[in-house]
Amino acid sequence: MADNAMNGAVRAATNSRPFELAARAGYSISGVLHLLIAYIIVRLPFGSAGNADQSGALATLAAQPGGAVALWLVAGGLVAMALWRGAETILGSHPSEPGREHDGPYDVFDRIKSGGLALIYAGIALAAVKFADGGGESSSQRNTGLTAQLLQTSWGKALLLIAAAVIIGIGGYHVYKGISTKFEEDLTVSGGGPLITPLGIAGYTAKGIVLGGAGVLLIIATLTTDPSKGAGLDAAVKSMGEAPFGRVLLIAAAAGFAAYGAYCFVLARFSRM
Repeated sequence: MADNAMNGAVRAATNSRPFELAARAGYSISGVLHLLIAYIIVRLPFGSAGNADQSGALATLAAQPGGAVALWLVAGGLVAMALWRGAETILGSHPSEPGREHDGPYDVFDRIKSGGLALIYAGIALAAVKFADGGGESSSQRNTGLTAQLLQTSWGKALLLIAAAVIIGIGGYHVYKGISTKFEEDLTVSGGGPLITPLGIAGYTAKGIVLGGAGVLLIIATLTTDPSKGAGLDAAVKSMGEAPFGRVLLIAAAAGFAAYGAYCFVLARFSRM
């Protein structure tokens, strides 16, 4: 009975137009953050410093005039998106679509994915609040510190290897979703179009490759007991820069993240909610 009451309350919330619009704004905010990451990455080959991850994007916003206000807006939009993903975890994907059936293994996968995304959005929103209050922290430094702590125990190393496998899996799914154009299933427009489809392919593929690289580096960090390799997205991007033709790879990664950022604005307008 309590479950039915909770489901009813959550469903009523997802039928709220203001809630849906706030969640859609979260996509736009994600787009801005990915464009800022692309900006940071494209400057790396030319000697500029910066963290090529969400914390670097938030720090860039914080340094601008009115940055604190912008960061509070970022936090608000991401909280709305986190709550929407939480609703999807309870009701199934696209809860605003009436009469949609939610069952089977794909539904379980979608609910788990939505729950994970809810945590990610909530975490970035919390980071935005900290940056707005002047207490922001680099994700790479935090990840390195956490990796160093976990490397001190055998169970911690096992946890790191599991996390690496999950990250690689997420990266692989992004690449698959991009190359197969499966992302078009998330849109209310059919066929994608001459602009939307290329943005989705480039964005999902590039982000997936970098995420996969972060997972591989986390495995290396665990096997070599080198916590600096477990710094996350920033370490993966900068490792690309150290490879042969690193400058070209970084520019390509920046273009991919910019494409994903642009695609987020497509989601803000045409995503199935």
